[in-house]
Amino acid sequence: MHIDTHAHVYPGDYLDFLDDCGVTTTGNHRGLGADDTDKELDARFTLMERAGVDLQVLSASPLTGALPDPAQATEAARMINDRYIALIDRHPDRFLAFAALPLPHVDAALAELDCILGAPGVVGVALTTTAASRALTDPAFAPVWQELDHRGTVLYVHPAGNAAQSPHITDHRLTWMVGAPVEDTIAAAQLITRGYVTRYPRVRILNSHFGGALPMLLERWDNLAHFEAPDAPLPPSQAARRMWYDTVVHGSQAALRAAAQAVGVGRLVLGSDFPYQGGEHYLDAVTYIEQAGLDAEDTRAILAGNAEALLELD
Repeated sequence: MHIDTHAHVYPGDYLDFLDDCGVTTTGNHRGLGADDTDKELDARFTLMERAGVDLQVLSASPLTGALPDPAQATEAARMINDRYIALIDRHPDRFLAFAALPLPHVDAALAELDCILGAPGVVGVALTTTAASRALTDPAFAPVWQELDHRGTVLYVHPAGNAAQSPHITDHRLTWMVGAPVEDTIAAAQLITRGYVTRYPRVRILNSHFGGALPMLLERWDNLAHFEAPDAPLPPSQAARRMWYDTVVHGSQAALRAAAQAVGVGRLVLGSDFPYQGGEHYLDAVTYIEQAGLDAEDTRAILAGNAEALLELD
């Protein structure tokens, strides 16, 4: 069994709703084979079979409906979550899901948490690296963290696609090439230095893309934490080993080996970023792991075993 923890479905009418709410980036996510029509699902399943992938864990990130208007944000989260539940009901052997939450609206997010967690096939929640440009460590979001911790929830963190709010990225058309891994890096560092990994120990945090540059920076963070993060309860390298990371690095075996050394093979789970890695690239998302020179047991763990443990599928 292979379990792909980083995959997306974007129904066309959901994108239309976001358009009506003023979202200007939905065009980036159309026409990629990520709708939930029978035709596009059949093509997806064929590709999954070719890659040996049994299950995909779906998320709507970065289009989670983090809208300024709380009513629109709530409707967006409910719409996509209901759609994912229906997909799981139709294809329980193919799909699981991380539910969307209407953050930054805390009361609405708590209400959706209470409604959605426990639904068949919903194995956690997905948030973007910032919620309406606010850090996930914003103190106002503490009630959501407390509830996630109380429930022992998996929290999947995915870039918001806002280029870390830097014109040095957006003005040079580097939002996804550079901005996304920068967002990953910043969010992971904030969770570590603000002590969220230990403050909310039952929240199982899954970072996208190996946490950006995290595997290459942990020793630097350890050496500099004494004056920039003196209140961090753990050295960054230790805290990092309490989170999980998906393997979406577009086939870089060097990045895989760096992450395995930095955080341990047991913290790595297969991800594809479908549909952005579609076709032959989807196959590469699996084969690059198989060809990275890891021993067979470690390879099996990354492709399935670690996700089974993280998502409590045993």
